[in-house]
Amino acid sequence: MAHVLRRFQSSSTQKRVGVLMLNLGGPENSAAVHPFLLRLFSDRDLIPLPFLQGGKTNLLPKFIAKRRTPKIIEQYNKIGGGSPIKMWSEKQGELMVDRVRSLCPGVDITNYIGFSYAEPLNEDALDQMEADGMDHCVAFTQYPQYSCSTTGSSFNGLYRHIVKRQKEGRPFRMTFSAIDRWATHPLLAQAFADLIRQELDKVEPKLRSKVVLLFSAHSLPMSVINRGDPYPQEVSATVQKVMEELGFSNPWRLVWQSKVGPSAWLGAPTDDAIKGLVKNGNKNIMLVPIAFTSDHIETLFEMDIEYVEDMQKEMPEANILRCPSLNDHPVFIECISQLVADHLTSGGRTIPQMGLRCPMCTNPTCGPMRGFFSSRSLPEGVLPCRDGEQSYG
Repeated sequence: MAHVLRRFQSSSTQKRVGVLMLNLGGPENSAAVHPFLLRLFSDRDLIPLPFLQGGKTNLLPKFIAKRRTPKIIEQYNKIGGGSPIKMWSEKQGELMVDRVRSLCPGVDITNYIGFSYAEPLNEDALDQMEADGMDHCVAFTQYPQYSCSTTGSSFNGLYRHIVKRQKEGRPFRMTFSAIDRWATHPLLAQAFADLIRQELDKVEPKLRSKVVLLFSAHSLPMSVINRGDPYPQEVSATVQKVMEELGFSNPWRLVWQSKVGPSAWLGAPTDDAIKGLVKNGNKNIMLVPIAFTSDHIETLFEMDIEYVEDMQKEMPEANILRCPSLNDHPVFIECISQLVADHLTSGGRTIPQMGLRCPMCTNPTCGPMRGFFSSRSLPEGVLPCRDGEQSYG
């Protein structure tokens, strides 16, 4: 009888949890390309353009966005007319919360998506969660490896919006916690390894062990890296875990793609690496999108068309493959589901890395943002999932 009473009391005070899956986003059609680019090039956390420093003019982002829009529309037209990232994010979120409900029987959980540069914007998603009556928001980055330019930028935007509403006299009723990185989660490595093996199975058996695995991640300006951004180390940590899962079956390298502008960016560039490997006699290459959790323009256009199709024509002696993206792979869905379940079990705490600013950080929002999210926890009434807690850096 006492057991029944405790269950009744728990359910009557149960909190509603919203998981906000944060990502960069992408335009769904041609009309959305210019607004997407304008938001992207206006983000000081992502691209440190000189005219953006010190709160000066925003003419340069407008100029770049207008100039690049026709070219980017053409690229999206080659992959179906728009980005599939919203579709994949919605599907991943639905599968994730279904699994979390089975891991945590009775938990009241709903998934939301928030994008930095496309709709639904992060700030609008927060407002919607509040309007829907969520008691607690778990800000869950969909960038496995932390960078101030990606996860940091998303969290800075959330924090600014939280402060803005407070100043306007309409503070959020819901509480907050964060999942800020998960580069070394064992199921992330397993999902990548499964997909790599599937693609290797298409290669002639005697050549499989000779295929060079070219792990490709979005590059960053060296000005960001030299501030002490942890991104290169965390991407390297993911690659190491994947290779351990594969038993170090193949040679591999980590390379970097998607440079924008004339300034120095982290290298070696993916396209140059492909050319260099083929020139050195390594004709069998597999591209692995190691820092992306779903297909979007960097995989469908940059990898599949520019690197695979176009370079295959340029170097017909080469055999260039591309490992499929994580998308709705069952092991990946289990990965993000366990991350949320473990977060609920641990009381919503972050790992110590969340509180540490880059050594040469100059962003005035970064410190208070980190202080805010690293000090958050779950409110009482959120159903715990299972004993024990885990965190993955």
